[in-house]
Amino acid sequence: MIDLHTHTVFSDGVLIPSELVRRAENIGYRAVAITDHVDFSNYEFVLENLWKTVEILNEETSLFVIPGVEITHVPPKKIPELILKCKDMGAAIVVVHGETVVEPVAPGTNRAAIEGGADILAHPGLITEEDVRLAVENGVYLEITARKGHNVTNGHVVRVGRELGAKFVINTDAHAPGDLISRDFAAVVGRGAGLTVEEVEECFINSECLVKLAKERMMF
Repeated sequence: MIDLHTHTVFSDGVLIPSELVRRAENIGYRAVAITDHVDFSNYEFVLENLWKTVEILNEETSLFVIPGVEITHVPPKKIPELILKCKDMGAAIVVVHGETVVEPVAPGTNRAAIEGGADILAHPGLITEEDVRLAVENGVYLEITARKGHNVTNGHVVRVGRELGAKFVINTDAHAPGDLISRDFAAVVGRGAGLTVEEVEECFINSECLVKLAKERMMF
């Protein structure tokens, strides 16, 4: 399993990074991105402290740990600026908290994330065809999420994204130990969203591509 969207006590998760990684390793994860919620108030704190433990964990564990962020509830006009700041601070994967239908995310967030160069648009809700087209053009991956609540629009994301040639990844948005899943269950999440077996495999390949990109950014 490769999971590119997880949270720790650096935001609203319940585990410190080391325990999250150990639990992921124990159920067979091959790579995990720690992507705590950030805005302009805390992105430096999160990335500075995350890098301290990521370096140790990548020496001592069998899975690859990626320092990342999830830009969350930032005013859309400021999202591109924060994406650049996070990358400059060492975020090897930048996720943006998309327009999920179960939170009051500001309209225009999806577009700002795509235009700003995010790697993954998380739980993009009832994303428009126009925004999907732009995501395809800009190489932004759309998330199919295992997260309760956010996952209610997975089917819409798959339907519109498939028609327009979007690339998908399957993530957990884990906040607690029970949110981590096996690769087999990730496939179930994908199939439940309407992906074919072949399309699920493409999701896993897409995740591999993002891990490779992260390693390049981290100079591994």
